[in-house]
Amino acid sequence: MTRALAGCLVLLLLAGCQGQGLQPEMGINPRLAQPGDDSSPSLSATGMAWIAPAPNGHQQIRWLDFASGLGAPLPGLNRPDAQPISVGVDRLGQRFALVRSLEGRTELLIYERNLALLRPIPLLPAGVPAKVALSGDGRVLAVQVSREGRWQVEVINLP
Repeated sequence: MTRALAGCLVLLLLAGCQGQGLQPEMGINPRLAQPGDDSSPSLSATGMAWIAPAPNGHQQIRWLDFASGLGAPLPGLNRPDAQPISVGVDRLGQRFALVRSLEGRTELLIYERNLALLRPIPLLPAGVPAKVALSGDGRVLAVQVSREGRWQVEVINLP
């Protein structure tokens, strides 16, 4: 009898641990809901960067600040003649890594949000970057690169 009671108790405790399952984040999702082709989301502790449609019909990188629940400007980052392809962000949401297409070239760049500074990252040997991921501290970049028709992943230490 004691074993049966203990077994029932264990089952009840396990059933209580299952919870509600995965639920959408209702505080954030309505702010993101707009028609278009959003892509390449990257989360930090303070916000989220992603690629979204711009008013001119092109794509742009956007930033949502979790504390305010509002988008924040990214001065010096988005160009009307550039097409972002991939974006990654560090843990603090201050350093962004991105791949974009501009004037027939595909570029790998780092954007410092607090300085509004955008700088290129050279690939040696040369290649075509496609996707990026940035470490939490923003000092290590992983990039998917096409070279001579083959995909490679390159890890780059950043200053």
